[in-house]
Amino acid sequence: MKPGALPRLIGTVMGVGYIRPAPGTWGSLVALPWAWLLHVVGGMPLLVLAIGVAFVMGWWATSKMTAGSTDHDPSEIVIDEVVGQWIALLPLAIASWRMGIDITVMWPGWIAAFFLFRLFDIWKPLLVGWADRRGDPLGVMLDDVIAGVFAAIGVVVLAGLAHAV
Repeated sequence: MKPGALPRLIGTVMGVGYIRPAPGTWGSLVALPWAWLLHVVGGMPLLVLAIGVAFVMGWWATSKMTAGSTDHDPSEIVIDEVVGQWIALLPLAIASWRMGIDITVMWPGWIAAFFLFRLFDIWKPLLVGWADRRGDPLGVMLDDVIAGVFAAIGVVVLAGLAHAV
């Protein structure tokens, strides 16, 4: 393996980050079936573990890929979108895990999680923008973590509204 190949493989999520247009959206899309697979194999605990592992690996890969560059957040780095998207899906995984519900039944929540995460990741309100402006590898990862948290909150609010009606 060439030097720098592993960080590039991780950071671009096996090359997904090179798909154009909108590599961040492609990164979020590829996160969906992986989240489903993680949930089917190990439920919510495995998804939480995967989020932590992907965050640490993404932080490391981003630091390697951006070392010596003026671009702190190249568009081909999409591991941060995978982490953020998985966080946005956590309310669904938690509900499925606790209530024994098939997670695919919650498909409207998957759609909401996807669109809300993309909205917050692109818009970058409040803390999302603060993290992005850090201009370092941790900021690259944190802005998507925070966007994922905002999206997860949105999923919970929308589910509450949908089930109250």
